[in-house]
Amino acid sequence: MKKRIALIMTIVGLLAVLSGCTEINVPITAESEGIWNKYFVYPLSWLIVYFAELLGNSYGLSIIVVTIIIRLVILPLMIKQTQNSKAMQAIQPEMQALRAKYASKDQKTQQKLQQETMALFQKHGVNPLAGCFPLFIQMPILIGFYHAIMRTQEIANHNFLWFDLGDKDPFFILPLIAGATTFLQQKMSMAGMDDNPQMKMMLYIMPIMIIVFAVSFPAALSLYWVVGNIFMIVQTYFIKSPVKIEAKNTGGAKK
Repeated sequence: MKKRIALIMTIVGLLAVLSGCTEINVPITAESEGIWNKYFVYPLSWLIVYFAELLGNSYGLSIIVVTIIIRLVILPLMIKQTQNSKAMQAIQPEMQALRAKYASKDQKTQQKLQQETMALFQKHGVNPLAGCFPLFIQMPILIGFYHAIMRTQEIANHNFLWFDLGDKDPFFILPLIAGATTFLQQKMSMAGMDDNPQMKMMLYIMPIMIIVFAVSFPAALSLYWVVGNIFMIVQTYFIKSPVKIEAKNTGGAKK
């Protein structure tokens, strides 16, 4: 669990680093050079402009539509990640029993604990790292979309609802909604793991980080976060229960 949290924090740090790339203030066009620009950022920028033109030149609606499209594209990865997370939750009692059985810190005992833990994973068909792989696949897409929003000049010149897409939300409504939906989405995803201190820490740190970022960046990015979070909340709601039932049934069948 600690390794997974460290991995998530590393990815968040990577996002922060990439967010500050020198090209972030350079407009994206069809002539932009580099693999990152040509195959990630520009296609997403083009998609935003395309849907904006279809929707009466509304770049706010276009960001919403493209966000949903991207989330649908990576949905299979997120389902796999959620399923693995729930399977890990289902075997937590057995893992805790192993830790209690091999509580000694000597090297031989710890080696035995690792062997028994791996055997437990194989028994239930669980890969502790499988939930992390989708993060590596989806992050370039999400970071590319972030760059597309920040570097598409047309977005900065339009408004949506009460805010200008190229400026910060004057009333801080979107940043607060982004933080609240991040908290709710994580709370739903972490159901059953609330007693884990590291997970509790992530539950509160991530929303705060999102609010800080959202307050500092243009409202278009906050809109993207809000829509993405709402999609994730709905996705988690519909995926969570069936997977939990399946995990319980599987565990019961093997006993």
